[in-house]
Amino acid sequence: MIFKALIHILFLCNFAFAKDFTIASYNVENFFDLKYDKTEYKEFIPNTKSNWNKKTYTTKLNNIIKVINDLDKDIIALQEIESNEAFNAITKNLPQYKYNIFKKYKTSSVGLAVLSKYEITDYELLNVKHSKVNRPILKISINIDNHKLLLFNNHWPSKRNEESQRVLYAQTIQEYINKLDEDIDYIILGDLNSNYNEFETFKYSKLNNTYNLTGINDVLNTRNENDFISVNKILSEVKRVHYNLWLELNYTQRYSYKFKGQNETPDNIILPKSMFDDKNISYKKNSFGVFKPNYLIKNEEIFRWKIQNNIHKNSGFSDHLPIFASFSTSKQPKYESEKLNFIDKLYSQNNLAYPIILKDILLLYKTGEIAIVKQKDNRAIFIYKNIDNLDYNKVYTLKINKIKEFNGLLEITDFTILNNHEKNINKESLYLDASKFDIQNNIFQNEIITNITGTIKDNYFHYIFKNENKKIKVYSKNRELLPNNGQKITIINAHLGFYKSKPQIIIYKKSDYKYVD
Repeated sequence: MIFKALIHILFLCNFAFAKDFTIASYNVENFFDLKYDKTEYKEFIPNTKSNWNKKTYTTKLNNIIKVINDLDKDIIALQEIESNEAFNAITKNLPQYKYNIFKKYKTSSVGLAVLSKYEITDYELLNVKHSKVNRPILKISINIDNHKLLLFNNHWPSKRNEESQRVLYAQTIQEYINKLDEDIDYIILGDLNSNYNEFETFKYSKLNNTYNLTGINDVLNTRNENDFISVNKILSEVKRVHYNLWLELNYTQRYSYKFKGQNETPDNIILPKSMFDDKNISYKKNSFGVFKPNYLIKNEEIFRWKIQNNIHKNSGFSDHLPIFASFSTSKQPKYESEKLNFIDKLYSQNNLAYPIILKDILLLYKTGEIAIVKQKDNRAIFIYKNIDNLDYNKVYTLKINKIKEFNGLLEITDFTILNNHEKNINKESLYLDASKFDIQNNIFQNEIITNITGTIKDNYFHYIFKNENKKIKVYSKNRELLPNNGQKITIINAHLGFYKSKPQIIIYKKSDYKYVD
Protein backbone atom coordinates (compact mmCIF):
# COMPACT_ATOMS: atom_id res chain seq x y z
CA MET A 1 0.00 0.00 0.00
CA ILE A 2 2.85 2.38 0.87
CA PHE A 3 4.56 1.56 -2.45
CA LYS A 4 1.35 2.28 -4.38
CA ALA A 5 0.91 5.57 -2.55
CA LEU A 6 4.47 6.62 -3.42
CA ILE A 7 3.89 5.81 -7.09
CA HIS A 8 0.70 7.88 -7.03
CA ILE A 9 2.51 10.82 -5.42
CA LEU A 10 5.32 10.62 -8.00
CA PHE A 11 2.76 10.62 -10.79
CA LEU A 12 1.01 13.67 -9.36
CA CYS A 13 4.33 15.46 -8.92
CA ASN A 14 5.29 14.75 -12.50
CA PHE A 15 1.93 16.08 -13.68
CA ALA A 16 2.16 19.12 -11.41
CA PHE A 17 5.59 20.10 -12.73
CA ALA A 18 4.82 19.36 -16.35
CA LYS A 19 4.89 22.43 -18.54
CA ASP A 20 2.75 23.07 -21.60
CA PHE A 21 3.98 25.83 -23.88
CA THR A 22 3.30 27.26 -27.33
CA ILE A 23 5.54 28.22 -30.24
CA ALA A 24 4.73 30.34 -33.29
CA SER A 25 6.42 31.64 -36.42
CA TYR A 26 5.55 34.90 -38.15
CA ASN A 27 7.06 36.66 -41.14
CA VAL A 28 6.12 40.28 -40.43
CA GLU A 29 6.93 41.40 -44.01
CA ASN A 30 9.71 43.93 -44.10
CA PHE A 31 9.73 45.94 -40.90
CA PHE A 32 12.40 48.61 -41.38
CA ASP A 33 13.51 51.37 -39.03
CA LEU A 34 13.81 55.07 -39.94
CA LYS A 35 17.60 55.16 -40.14
CA TYR A 36 19.23 55.02 -43.58
CA ASP A 37 21.81 52.20 -43.67
CA LYS A 38 22.13 51.73 -47.46
CA THR A 39 20.97 48.10 -47.15
CA GLU A 40 17.25 48.96 -47.33
CA TYR A 41 14.96 47.92 -50.14
CA LYS A 42 14.27 50.97 -52.29
CA GLU A 43 10.71 51.48 -51.03
CA PHE A 44 11.94 51.48 -47.40
CA ILE A 45 14.48 54.25 -47.68
CA PRO A 46 13.09 56.60 -45.02
CA ASN A 47 11.55 59.99 -45.67
CA THR A 48 11.50 59.81 -49.45
CA LYS A 49 8.72 59.74 -52.05
CA SER A 50 7.98 56.15 -51.02
CA ASN A 51 6.18 57.55 -47.94
CA TRP A 52 8.13 55.37 -45.47
CA ASN A 53 8.15 57.84 -42.59
CA LYS A 54 7.28 58.15 -38.93
CA LYS A 55 3.55 57.84 -39.60
CA THR A 56 3.71 54.68 -41.75
CA TYR A 57 6.45 53.17 -39.56
CA THR A 58 4.28 53.67 -36.46
CA THR A 59 1.24 52.09 -38.11
CA LYS A 60 3.27 49.08 -39.21
CA LEU A 61 4.83 48.76 -35.73
CA ASN A 62 1.45 48.93 -33.97
CA ASN A 63 0.00 46.35 -36.35
CA ILE A 64 2.84 43.91 -35.66
CA ILE A 65 2.40 44.39 -31.92
CA LYS A 66 -1.36 43.80 -32.20
CA VAL A 67 -0.85 40.50 -34.04
CA ILE A 68 1.75 39.28 -31.54
CA ASN A 69 -0.40 40.23 -28.54
CA ASP A 70 -3.48 38.57 -30.02
CA LEU A 71 -1.47 35.53 -31.08
CA ASP A 72 -0.36 35.20 -27.44
CA LYS A 73 2.23 32.40 -27.75
CA ASP A 74 5.15 31.72 -25.41
CA ILE A 75 7.90 31.68 -28.02
CA ILE A 76 7.64 33.45 -31.39
CA ALA A 77 10.16 33.23 -34.22
CA LEU A 78 10.09 36.33 -36.42
CA GLN A 79 11.44 37.00 -39.90
CA GLU A 80 12.04 40.12 -42.02
CA ILE A 81 13.04 42.65 -39.34
CA GLU A 82 15.69 45.11 -40.43
CA SER A 83 17.63 46.01 -37.31
CA ASN A 84 18.08 45.99 -33.56
CA GLU A 85 16.39 49.40 -33.54
CA ALA A 86 13.31 48.02 -35.26
CA PHE A 87 13.27 44.93 -33.06
CA ASN A 88 13.71 46.98 -29.87
CA ALA A 89 10.67 49.05 -30.84
CA ILE A 90 8.70 45.80 -30.91
CA THR A 91 10.05 44.35 -27.64
CA LYS A 92 9.58 47.65 -25.77
CA ASN A 93 5.86 47.20 -26.30
CA LEU A 94 5.81 43.50 -25.38
CA PRO A 95 7.10 43.30 -21.79
CA GLN A 96 5.73 39.75 -21.37
CA TYR A 97 8.64 38.50 -23.49
CA LYS A 98 11.47 38.73 -21.00
CA TYR A 99 13.98 37.06 -23.29
CA ASN A 100 14.65 38.00 -26.89
CA ILE A 101 17.30 37.96 -29.57
CA PHE A 102 17.83 39.56 -32.99
CA LYS A 103 20.58 38.67 -35.44
CA LYS A 104 21.54 39.41 -39.03
CA TYR A 105 24.61 39.96 -41.16
CA LYS A 106 25.66 43.60 -41.57
CA THR A 107 25.15 43.50 -45.32
CA SER A 108 21.73 41.83 -45.11
CA SER A 109 18.55 43.82 -45.61
CA VAL A 110 16.58 41.91 -42.97
CA GLY A 111 17.29 39.54 -40.10
CA LEU A 112 15.83 36.94 -37.74
CA ALA A 113 14.47 37.34 -34.22
CA VAL A 114 12.91 35.37 -31.38
CA LEU A 115 10.63 36.55 -28.58
CA SER A 116 10.47 34.21 -25.58
CA LYS A 117 8.96 33.93 -22.12
CA TYR A 118 11.59 31.26 -21.41
CA GLU A 119 15.31 31.74 -20.99
CA ILE A 120 17.40 31.80 -24.16
CA THR A 121 20.64 30.22 -22.96
CA ASP A 122 22.78 30.55 -26.09
CA TYR A 123 22.70 31.06 -29.83
CA GLU A 124 24.67 30.32 -32.97
CA LEU A 125 24.49 31.64 -36.50
CA LEU A 126 24.73 28.85 -39.04
CA ASN A 127 26.47 30.17 -42.11
CA VAL A 128 25.04 28.91 -45.40
CA LYS A 129 27.95 28.58 -47.80
CA HIS A 130 27.52 29.67 -51.43
CA SER A 131 24.14 31.25 -50.73
CA LYS A 132 23.19 34.20 -52.96
CA VAL A 133 21.01 35.87 -50.33
CA ASN A 134 23.50 36.29 -47.45
CA ARG A 135 21.21 35.26 -44.59
CA PRO A 136 22.16 32.92 -41.74
CA ILE A 137 20.06 30.38 -39.87
CA LEU A 138 19.53 31.44 -36.26
CA LYS A 139 19.90 28.50 -33.88
CA ILE A 140 19.04 29.17 -30.24
CA SER A 141 18.84 27.05 -27.11
CA ILE A 142 15.89 27.60 -24.77
CA ASN A 143 15.48 26.35 -21.22
CA ILE A 144 11.95 24.99 -20.73
CA ASP A 145 11.86 24.14 -17.01
CA ASN A 146 15.30 22.50 -17.20
CA HIS A 147 14.52 20.82 -20.52
CA LYS A 148 16.73 21.92 -23.40
CA LEU A 149 15.04 22.84 -26.67
CA LEU A 150 16.86 23.86 -29.86
CA LEU A 151 15.10 26.19 -32.25
CA PHE A 152 16.25 26.74 -35.85
CA ASN A 153 14.73 29.99 -37.13
CA ASN A 154 14.91 30.17 -40.92
CA HIS A 155 14.33 32.58 -43.76
CA TRP A 156 15.27 30.71 -46.93
CA PRO A 157 15.75 32.33 -50.36
CA SER A 158 12.54 33.36 -52.11
CA LYS A 159 11.12 31.81 -55.25
CA ARG A 160 13.04 34.34 -57.31
CA ASN A 161 15.89 31.89 -56.73
CA GLU A 162 16.36 28.35 -58.01
CA GLU A 163 15.66 25.36 -55.74
CA SER A 164 19.40 24.74 -55.39
CA GLN A 165 19.58 27.82 -53.15
CA ARG A 166 16.99 26.44 -50.75
CA VAL A 167 18.73 23.07 -50.85
CA LEU A 168 21.85 24.79 -49.44
CA TYR A 169 19.86 25.94 -46.39
CA ALA A 170 18.34 22.49 -45.86
CA GLN A 171 21.78 20.87 -46.15
CA THR A 172 23.22 23.29 -43.58
CA ILE A 173 20.56 22.29 -41.05
CA GLN A 174 20.74 18.59 -41.86
CA GLU A 175 24.54 18.53 -41.50
CA TYR A 176 24.21 20.24 -38.11
CA ILE A 177 21.51 17.97 -36.71
CA ASN A 178 23.21 14.82 -37.99
CA LYS A 179 25.85 15.51 -35.34
CA LEU A 180 23.24 15.69 -32.56
CA ASP A 181 22.11 12.84 -30.38
CA GLU A 182 18.77 11.51 -31.63
CA ASP A 183 17.17 12.26 -28.23
CA ILE A 184 17.83 16.00 -28.55
CA ASP A 185 14.61 17.98 -28.94
CA TYR A 186 14.64 20.56 -31.70
CA ILE A 187 12.24 22.41 -33.99
CA ILE A 188 12.87 23.66 -37.52
CA LEU A 189 10.59 26.57 -38.30
CA GLY A 190 10.25 29.84 -40.13
CA ASP A 191 9.78 31.04 -43.68
CA LEU A 192 11.32 28.27 -45.76
CA ASN A 193 9.79 29.62 -48.97
CA SER A 194 8.89 26.00 -49.65
CA ASN A 195 5.53 24.28 -49.63
CA TYR A 196 5.14 21.23 -47.41
CA ASN A 197 4.59 19.31 -50.71
CA GLU A 198 7.27 21.16 -52.67
CA PHE A 199 8.26 18.00 -54.56
CA GLU A 200 4.85 18.22 -56.26
CA THR A 201 4.38 21.95 -56.64
CA PHE A 202 7.77 22.81 -58.16
CA LYS A 203 8.22 19.75 -60.36
CA TYR A 204 7.54 21.60 -63.62
CA SER A 205 8.85 24.96 -62.44
CA LYS A 206 11.70 26.82 -64.11
CA LEU A 207 13.22 26.90 -60.60
CA ASN A 208 13.77 23.15 -60.75
CA ASN A 209 17.50 22.96 -61.34
CA THR A 210 18.10 20.07 -58.91
CA TYR A 211 16.64 17.14 -60.87
CA ASN A 212 13.50 17.18 -58.70
CA LEU A 213 15.45 17.23 -55.40
CA THR A 214 13.87 19.61 -52.86
CA GLY A 215 15.35 21.03 -49.70
CA ILE A 216 12.27 20.66 -47.53
CA ASN A 217 11.17 17.19 -48.67
CA ASP A 218 14.33 15.38 -49.76
CA VAL A 219 17.15 16.93 -47.72
CA LEU A 220 15.19 17.38 -44.47
CA ASN A 221 13.48 14.03 -45.16
CA THR A 222 9.86 15.03 -44.67
CA ARG A 223 8.97 12.37 -47.23
CA ASN A 224 10.05 8.82 -47.89
CA GLU A 225 9.96 8.21 -51.65
CA ASN A 226 6.51 9.56 -52.58
CA ASP A 227 4.95 9.31 -49.12
CA PHE A 228 5.02 11.98 -46.44
CA ILE A 229 6.56 10.94 -43.14
CA SER A 230 3.66 9.90 -40.92
CA VAL A 231 3.36 10.37 -37.15
CA ASN A 232 2.25 6.75 -36.97
CA LYS A 233 5.51 5.57 -38.52
CA ILE A 234 8.07 8.20 -37.58
CA LEU A 235 9.55 6.33 -34.60
CA SER A 236 10.14 3.24 -36.72
CA GLU A 237 12.04 5.12 -39.44
CA VAL A 238 15.72 4.19 -39.55
CA LYS A 239 17.14 7.43 -40.91
CA ARG A 240 16.74 10.88 -39.38
CA VAL A 241 13.39 12.04 -40.72
CA HIS A 242 10.98 14.88 -39.96
CA TYR A 243 7.23 15.39 -39.74
CA ASN A 244 5.68 18.55 -41.18
CA LEU A 245 2.78 19.81 -39.09
CA TRP A 246 0.87 21.08 -42.15
CA LEU A 247 -0.27 17.48 -42.61
CA GLU A 248 -2.53 17.81 -39.56
CA LEU A 249 -4.85 20.29 -41.28
CA ASN A 250 -7.49 19.64 -43.89
CA TYR A 251 -6.04 20.37 -47.33
CA THR A 252 -8.25 23.42 -47.87
CA GLN A 253 -6.92 24.97 -44.63
CA ARG A 254 -3.26 24.58 -45.55
CA TYR A 255 -2.05 28.08 -46.24
CA SER A 256 -0.17 30.91 -44.57
CA TYR A 257 0.34 32.83 -47.81
CA LYS A 258 -1.42 33.22 -51.14
CA PHE A 259 0.18 33.58 -54.55
CA LYS A 260 -2.12 34.61 -57.40
CA GLY A 261 -5.05 33.36 -55.34
CA GLN A 262 -3.51 29.94 -54.73
CA ASN A 263 -2.86 28.61 -51.23
CA GLU A 264 0.83 28.34 -50.32
CA THR A 265 2.68 27.06 -47.24
CA PRO A 266 6.07 28.83 -47.15
CA ASP A 267 5.96 28.98 -43.34
CA ASN A 268 6.59 25.62 -41.71
CA ILE A 269 7.04 23.89 -38.36
CA ILE A 270 8.98 20.65 -38.81
CA LEU A 271 9.63 18.12 -36.04
CA PRO A 272 12.06 15.22 -35.47
CA LYS A 273 11.38 11.77 -33.99
CA SER A 274 12.33 13.00 -30.53
CA MET A 275 9.15 15.11 -30.37
CA PHE A 276 7.04 11.94 -30.48
CA ASP A 277 8.79 9.71 -27.93
CA ASP A 278 8.16 9.65 -24.18
CA LYS A 279 11.22 11.69 -23.20
CA ASN A 280 11.67 15.35 -22.33
CA ILE A 281 9.60 17.54 -24.68
CA SER A 282 6.78 16.26 -26.87
CA TYR A 283 4.43 17.71 -29.46
CA LYS A 284 0.76 17.96 -28.46
CA LYS A 285 -1.26 16.16 -31.08
CA ASN A 286 -3.47 18.26 -33.39
CA SER A 287 -2.40 21.55 -31.85
CA PHE A 288 -1.00 23.01 -35.07
CA GLY A 289 -2.90 25.91 -36.55
CA VAL A 290 -2.87 29.11 -38.57
CA PHE A 291 -3.66 32.38 -36.84
CA LYS A 292 -6.20 34.15 -39.05
CA PRO A 293 -8.53 36.53 -37.21
CA ASN A 294 -10.91 38.53 -39.35
CA TYR A 295 -8.68 41.58 -39.44
CA LEU A 296 -5.89 39.61 -41.19
CA ILE A 297 -8.24 38.46 -43.97
CA LYS A 298 -9.88 40.90 -46.38
CA ASN A 299 -11.99 39.83 -49.37
CA GLU A 300 -10.72 36.27 -48.90
CA GLU A 301 -7.14 37.49 -49.27
CA ILE A 302 -4.46 38.07 -46.65
CA PHE A 303 -4.53 41.75 -45.65
CA ARG A 304 -0.87 42.51 -46.30
CA TRP A 305 0.95 45.80 -45.83
CA LYS A 306 -0.19 47.88 -48.78
CA ILE A 307 2.35 49.41 -51.14
CA GLN A 308 1.08 50.80 -54.45
CA ASN A 309 3.44 52.09 -57.13
CA ASN A 310 6.24 51.88 -54.53
CA ILE A 311 4.31 54.19 -52.19
CA HIS A 312 3.22 53.07 -48.69
CA LYS A 313 -0.52 53.41 -48.14
CA ASN A 314 -0.38 53.19 -44.34
CA SER A 315 -2.60 50.13 -43.95
CA GLY A 316 -2.29 46.37 -43.71
CA PHE A 317 -0.26 43.81 -41.80
CA SER A 318 1.85 41.16 -43.54
CA ASP A 319 1.58 38.94 -46.60
CA HIS A 320 2.09 35.94 -44.26
CA LEU A 321 -0.16 34.55 -41.54
CA PRO A 322 1.38 33.30 -38.27
CA ILE A 323 1.47 29.55 -37.63
CA PHE A 324 1.66 27.92 -34.20
CA ALA A 325 1.79 24.64 -32.26
CA SER A 326 1.75 23.41 -28.66
CA PHE A 327 4.27 21.27 -26.77
CA SER A 328 4.63 19.77 -23.33
CA THR A 329 7.24 18.38 -20.96
CA SER A 330 4.70 15.76 -19.87
CA LYS A 331 4.17 12.39 -21.48
CA GLN A 332 1.69 12.65 -24.35
CA PRO A 333 -0.88 10.05 -25.48
CA LYS A 334 0.50 7.80 -28.17
CA TYR A 335 -0.64 8.40 -31.71
CA GLU A 336 -3.19 5.73 -32.42
CA SER A 337 -4.55 5.17 -35.88
CA GLU A 338 -8.27 5.75 -36.32
CA LYS A 339 -10.49 2.94 -37.48
CA LEU A 340 -10.61 3.76 -41.16
CA ASN A 341 -13.61 1.65 -42.17
CA PHE A 342 -15.16 4.41 -44.25
CA ILE A 343 -14.01 6.45 -47.21
CA ASP A 344 -14.79 9.74 -45.46
CA LYS A 345 -12.14 8.89 -42.84
CA LEU A 346 -9.52 8.56 -45.58
CA TYR A 347 -9.89 12.26 -46.33
CA SER A 348 -8.23 13.09 -43.00
CA GLN A 349 -5.14 11.06 -43.99
CA ASN A 350 -2.14 11.81 -46.18
CA ASN A 351 -0.84 8.27 -46.22
CA LEU A 352 -1.67 5.02 -44.46
CA ALA A 353 0.23 3.52 -41.55
CA TYR A 354 -1.10 0.10 -42.52
CA PRO A 355 -3.56 -1.38 -45.05
CA ILE A 356 -7.27 -0.89 -44.29
CA ILE A 357 -10.41 -2.73 -45.34
CA LEU A 358 -13.36 -0.98 -47.01
CA LYS A 359 -16.65 -2.82 -47.50
CA ASP A 360 -19.68 -2.06 -49.67
CA ILE A 361 -17.70 -0.39 -52.45
CA LEU A 362 -19.47 0.33 -55.75
CA LEU A 363 -18.02 1.38 -59.10
CA LEU A 364 -19.51 4.66 -60.35
CA TYR A 365 -17.31 5.49 -63.31
CA LYS A 366 -14.46 3.89 -65.22
CA THR A 367 -12.37 4.93 -68.21
CA GLY A 368 -8.77 4.35 -69.21
CA GLU A 369 -6.66 4.10 -66.06
CA ILE A 370 -9.04 5.87 -63.71
CA ALA A 371 -12.10 4.84 -61.74
CA ILE A 372 -14.43 6.51 -59.25
CA VAL A 373 -15.81 4.26 -56.54
CA LYS A 374 -18.28 5.05 -53.78
CA GLN A 375 -19.07 3.41 -50.48
CA LYS A 376 -22.70 2.81 -49.72
CA ASP A 377 -24.06 5.72 -47.63
CA ASN A 378 -20.62 7.34 -47.68
CA ARG A 379 -18.23 9.26 -49.92
CA ALA A 380 -16.62 8.67 -53.30
CA ILE A 381 -12.91 8.39 -54.06
CA PHE A 382 -10.64 8.34 -57.10
CA ILE A 383 -8.59 5.24 -58.04
CA TYR A 384 -5.60 5.49 -60.32
CA LYS A 385 -4.35 2.49 -62.35
CA ASN A 386 -4.90 -1.29 -62.07
CA ILE A 387 -8.66 -0.96 -62.39
CA ASP A 388 -9.28 -3.66 -65.04
CA ASN A 389 -10.95 -6.04 -62.58
CA LEU A 390 -13.45 -3.46 -61.33
CA ASP A 391 -16.90 -3.88 -62.91
CA TYR A 392 -20.30 -2.27 -62.62
CA ASN A 393 -23.13 -4.13 -60.83
CA LYS A 394 -20.80 -5.60 -58.22
CA VAL A 395 -20.26 -4.80 -54.55
CA TYR A 396 -16.63 -5.04 -53.45
CA THR A 397 -14.57 -5.44 -50.32
CA LEU A 398 -11.23 -3.76 -50.96
CA LYS A 399 -7.97 -3.75 -49.06
CA ILE A 400 -6.49 -0.28 -49.49
CA ASN A 401 -2.70 -0.47 -49.39
CA LYS A 402 -1.76 3.05 -50.37
CA ILE A 403 -3.36 6.46 -50.84
CA LYS A 404 -1.89 9.68 -52.15
CA GLU A 405 -2.86 13.31 -52.16
CA PHE A 406 -1.85 15.09 -55.34
CA ASN A 407 -2.34 18.85 -55.27
CA GLY A 408 -5.44 18.45 -53.13
CA LEU A 409 -7.00 15.45 -54.88
CA LEU A 410 -7.09 12.28 -52.79
CA GLU A 411 -6.59 9.05 -54.69
CA ILE A 412 -6.11 5.34 -54.05
CA THR A 413 -2.92 4.20 -55.77
CA ASP A 414 -2.68 0.58 -54.58
CA PHE A 415 -5.49 -1.77 -53.61
CA THR A 416 -6.49 -5.45 -53.58
CA ILE A 417 -9.94 -6.93 -54.26
CA LEU A 418 -10.71 -9.27 -51.35
CA ASN A 419 -14.15 -10.35 -52.50
CA ASN A 420 -17.20 -9.25 -54.47
CA HIS A 421 -20.74 -10.27 -55.24
CA GLU A 422 -23.13 -9.48 -58.04
CA LYS A 423 -25.86 -6.94 -57.44
CA ASN A 424 -28.15 -5.08 -59.78
CA ILE A 425 -27.19 -1.46 -59.13
CA ASN A 426 -28.57 1.72 -60.63
CA LYS A 427 -25.28 3.60 -60.50
CA GLU A 428 -26.93 6.80 -61.75
CA SER A 429 -28.88 6.96 -58.47
CA LEU A 430 -25.52 7.30 -56.69
CA TYR A 431 -24.44 10.36 -58.69
CA LEU A 432 -24.50 13.72 -56.94
CA ASP A 433 -27.46 15.81 -58.11
CA ALA A 434 -25.75 19.15 -58.70
CA SER A 435 -29.08 20.97 -58.80
CA LYS A 436 -29.53 20.18 -55.09
CA PHE A 437 -26.01 20.42 -53.66
CA ASP A 438 -23.26 23.02 -53.80
CA ILE A 439 -20.65 21.19 -55.88
CA GLN A 440 -17.93 23.67 -54.84
CA ASN A 441 -17.98 22.30 -51.29
CA ASN A 442 -14.84 20.26 -50.67
CA ILE A 443 -16.83 17.42 -49.06
CA PHE A 444 -18.06 16.47 -52.53
CA GLN A 445 -14.57 15.90 -53.89
CA ASN A 446 -14.42 12.89 -56.25
CA GLU A 447 -18.18 12.57 -56.65
CA ILE A 448 -19.69 11.95 -60.07
CA ILE A 449 -21.99 14.91 -60.64
CA THR A 450 -25.06 15.13 -62.85
CA ASN A 451 -28.12 17.27 -63.64
CA ILE A 452 -26.59 20.70 -64.03
CA THR A 453 -26.79 23.04 -67.03
CA GLY A 454 -24.63 26.05 -67.79
CA THR A 455 -22.53 27.87 -70.37
CA ILE A 456 -18.85 27.44 -71.18
CA LYS A 457 -16.86 30.69 -71.12
CA ASP A 458 -13.06 30.59 -71.30
CA ASN A 459 -12.83 27.07 -69.85
CA TYR A 460 -15.21 27.89 -66.99
CA PHE A 461 -18.68 26.43 -66.54
CA HIS A 462 -21.07 29.25 -65.62
CA TYR A 463 -24.26 28.12 -63.88
CA ILE A 464 -26.91 29.21 -61.39
CA PHE A 465 -27.30 27.57 -57.99
CA LYS A 466 -30.03 28.77 -55.64
CA ASN A 467 -30.41 32.03 -57.59
CA GLU A 468 -26.68 32.76 -57.35
CA ASN A 469 -24.39 33.02 -60.37
CA LYS A 470 -21.43 30.67 -60.02
CA LYS A 471 -18.57 29.35 -62.10
CA ILE A 472 -16.23 26.37 -61.89
CA LYS A 473 -13.19 25.40 -63.93
CA VAL A 474 -13.64 22.69 -66.59
CA TYR A 475 -10.55 20.57 -67.20
CA SER A 476 -9.53 17.73 -69.46
CA LYS A 477 -6.10 16.22 -70.04
CA ASN A 478 -7.17 15.98 -73.68
CA ARG A 479 -8.24 19.51 -74.59
CA GLU A 480 -10.11 18.23 -77.65
CA LEU A 481 -12.69 16.76 -75.26
CA LEU A 482 -13.58 20.14 -73.76
CA PRO A 483 -16.91 21.76 -74.73
CA ASN A 484 -16.71 24.63 -77.21
CA ASN A 485 -16.46 28.14 -75.82
CA GLY A 486 -19.83 29.89 -75.65
CA GLN A 487 -21.83 26.66 -75.79
CA LYS A 488 -24.56 25.70 -73.35
CA ILE A 489 -24.16 22.18 -71.97
CA THR A 490 -25.72 19.78 -69.47
CA ILE A 491 -23.41 17.62 -67.36
CA ILE A 492 -24.48 13.97 -67.59
CA ASN A 493 -21.79 12.29 -65.50
CA ALA A 494 -18.52 14.12 -64.81
CA HIS A 495 -15.84 13.84 -62.15
CA LEU A 496 -15.75 16.60 -59.53
CA GLY A 497 -12.08 17.05 -58.72
CA PHE A 498 -10.05 19.56 -56.72
CA TYR A 499 -6.73 21.12 -57.73
CA LYS A 500 -4.81 23.23 -55.22
CA SER A 501 -7.99 23.74 -53.15
CA LYS A 502 -10.00 24.86 -56.21
CA PRO A 503 -12.90 22.67 -57.46
CA GLN A 504 -13.04 21.65 -61.11
CA ILE A 505 -15.19 19.51 -63.37
CA ILE A 506 -12.97 16.91 -65.04
CA ILE A 507 -14.00 15.62 -68.45
CA TYR A 508 -12.74 12.21 -69.61
CA LYS A 509 -15.17 11.52 -72.48
CA LYS A 510 -17.42 13.57 -74.74
CA SER A 511 -20.33 11.53 -73.41
CA ASP A 512 -19.78 13.18 -70.00
CA TYR A 513 -21.89 16.10 -71.24
CA LYS A 514 -24.28 17.08 -74.01
CA TYR A 515 -24.90 20.33 -75.85
CA VAL A 516 -28.17 22.12 -75.21
CA ASP A 517 -29.92 24.21 -77.90
